[in-house]
Amino acid sequence: MIVTKANIKEIDFLNGATIFIDKPLGFTSFQIVNGIRKKISKYINSKIKIGHAGTLDPLATGMLILCTGKDTKIIDSYQAQSKLYSGSFYIGATRPSYDKETEIESTYDISEIDENKILSVANSFMGTQMITPPAHSAIKVNGVRAYKMARKGIEVEIKAKEIEIYKFAIEAIKLPLIYFSIGCTKGTYIRSIAHEFGHRLSNGAYLESLRREQIGEYSVDNAWQYEKFIECIDDLTQRSISSSVIDTNNL
Repeated sequence: MIVTKANIKEIDFLNGATIFIDKPLGFTSFQIVNGIRKKISKYINSKIKIGHAGTLDPLATGMLILCTGKDTKIIDSYQAQSKLYSGSFYIGATRPSYDKETEIESTYDISEIDENKILSVANSFMGTQMITPPAHSAIKVNGVRAYKMARKGIEVEIKAKEIEIYKFAIEAIKLPLIYFSIGCTKGTYIRSIAHEFGHRLSNGAYLESLRREQIGEYSVDNAWQYEKFIECIDDLTQRSISSSVIDTNNL
């Protein structure tokens, strides 16, 4: 069952619940899961299993689907669905992580880049293709997360993977920033798209900002703000404690 403000009081988290969270900037997906797990466990006075359906980087915001209890069995069905992102590319520079996690390593002249070139490159991404995930990613290489090796300066070899982009709209051009909307299959790293976008422009680019707007048919517009969800669970916990005290006093 999907948790809403209207039904949260009736939710059986142990039996299974699905929570849509609008992940804030600066948090890892694990931090969100861990924070909510602790709060729900306290509320129901029991340990609970929680997982998420697709990682969002700390520098990204937007739709994060969490499943509790028996609903963790349907996580794969959420992960398999298409994704819709919005955000911006910075044109004229590259970073090793393909986003703002690392420092700029190279800069490029963008004076020759115009709208026609940008639209042409965006159109070139449509359809099925092979794209290599970033070295600074959670993909495992020989059992180790790639980003852990990359941060230590260890060269990481990651195989390209097949993805499909069914929407690539340029929403605005305000160089050095390009604002986009991308619809794609699961496993698509938008950071890699940003890096490749610069390459296809014969220039450089990295991901300036990213927001996951939608997973399948589920929109972030219907998601909980993380802090609001925590406040709501805290309130339910306090009411539960107060109710127990009243019942005890009536014995």
